[in-house]
Amino acid sequence: MEDTIALSSRIRLARNYEDFAFPSRMNQELAQSVLDRTMQSLQAAPDLGVPHMVRMADLSQLAREELVEQHRISPELARHDEGALVELLEGSVYVMINEEDHLRIQAILPGLSLGEALEKANRTDDALERGGYAFDPRYGYLTACPTNAGTGMRASVMLHLPALTLLSQIGPIIRSVSRIGLTVRGIYGEGSQANGNMYQLSNQVTLGRNESEILHALGEAALQVMQRERDAMNLMLERNRIGLEDRLLRSYGILSNARKMSLREFMQRMSDVRLAMDLSLLPLQADTLDALLLDAQPAALQRRAGEELSTEEQNVQ
Repeated sequence: MEDTIALSSRIRLARNYEDFAFPSRMNQELAQSVLDRTMQSLQAAPDLGVPHMVRMADLSQLAREELVEQHRISPELARHDEGALVELLEGSVYVMINEEDHLRIQAILPGLSLGEALEKANRTDDALERGGYAFDPRYGYLTACPTNAGTGMRASVMLHLPALTLLSQIGPIIRSVSRIGLTVRGIYGEGSQANGNMYQLSNQVTLGRNESEILHALGEAALQVMQRERDAMNLMLERNRIGLEDRLLRSYGILSNARKMSLREFMQRMSDVRLAMDLSLLPLQADTLDALLLDAQPAALQRRAGEELSTEEQNVQ
């Protein structure tokens, strides 16, 4: 059950070159220089594989939105024509260039895999550091937003917490983790909603703590929240097994046969089906549900249709 509660782990490192202004103050020429330096460093690191870069300026708005849905880029990068995305290590590492910072190194792995994700991010970071980072002995890595200074690291675990949500226990969890420097956000990070009962548990503090301390605190908190989710599942089964099973299997039936459905309802029904899978009520695979979840997002639907679709048209795809 543990691997299905923890959907994915992400390490994100914010870095800037020491001899360039932050992206918000750069012109197009300097932005190109950042791209060139980054690619030169990555091409000189064969252990990372062949870097594949795509420029935001070369992508349609729909293609950018789909990358956001896939968690490969941020909504911020999607708005920057001077930005780019580089894929490394067989798709487990993505480097965003010219976002809020010159570099945002992201390692994303399935399950609770914070240590492995950090190792991949650090390998990429070591290669890019040859370009000369902005670093202060007292404050650590210098970033466009002061909240990212220090390690420059944001670590997060995406958790599926339907039982805790149904029992209205998410609020107390948010308050308890905030006391140890962690935060709970929605599916697309800061400012987003927890669609489909999916939440990001991540660190708030990057200054004054080293990477090991941050990962230890986050990993321990994730394990505790996951145990509370399992306890909540058992409590729901004890209180009303038939009612819970009926709800979850009804959602499966509706998903299998409905002709029209809003994204919000789809996400909730998919959460029910994933919970049914966790409880061994349905013989499904997590990979299948993950793929279906991405395919049903607005940009992905419109890409397959080959045209822009109204919300009503998306609901019948």
